[in-house]
Amino acid sequence: MKDLGKKFQETIWVSKSLFERNKTSGSSANISFRDNDKIYISGSGTCFGILEKKDFAITTLDGTTISDIKPSKELSLHLALYNKSDKIQAVIHTHSLYSTLWSILKHKNEDDIIANITPYLQMKVGKISLIKYFPPGSKELFAEMKKRINSGDGFLLQNHGSIVGGESIMEAFFGLEELEESAKISWFIRLLGKDEYNHI
Repeated sequence: MKDLGKKFQETIWVSKSLFERNKTSGSSANISFRDNDKIYISGSGTCFGILEKKDFAITTLDGTTISDIKPSKELSLHLALYNKSDKIQAVIHTHSLYSTLWSILKHKNEDDIIANITPYLQMKVGKISLIKYFPPGSKELFAEMKKRINSGDGFLLQNHGSIVGGESIMEAFFGLEELEESAKISWFIRLLGKDEYNHI
């Protein structure tokens, strides 16, 4: 098991990598990891590009803040994933372009909204489900996430962005990257007037 210092190191590296490659901007994303019975999550209003250890809030698994830093307003989205499975040890939420675009479209099956065009989405994440739109940080959004938590392995929040968990911060990062790439491929297939479910 990785020590706390290593978890911080990887989390900060992932945050800066996402920011520097325009996968997120401003203060529009949040990231967290679990260490025993505590959750370390990026603080409210923080920026992935300059995130430091001091910018993380600490909470319990029931969401009680035990640090001076205020957690991201979307903490409850992260907690829904942590409470789903003990295997989930890290969560990343971003507003990356193609994931957000794909979340806006109409989908026949909201429990499975991205086709397995390549094998890697299934390998890295699994099935992607849609969480219908409610305002960011709202009780309604958190309730919908909790209600839908077993409908998929990764999620697109409608008109909002993606959220993925993993057994480590790096696994969550790899899954998030694959989700964004799959959404990008699917988007261009639609632009070509094709059906992404009949791509072979």
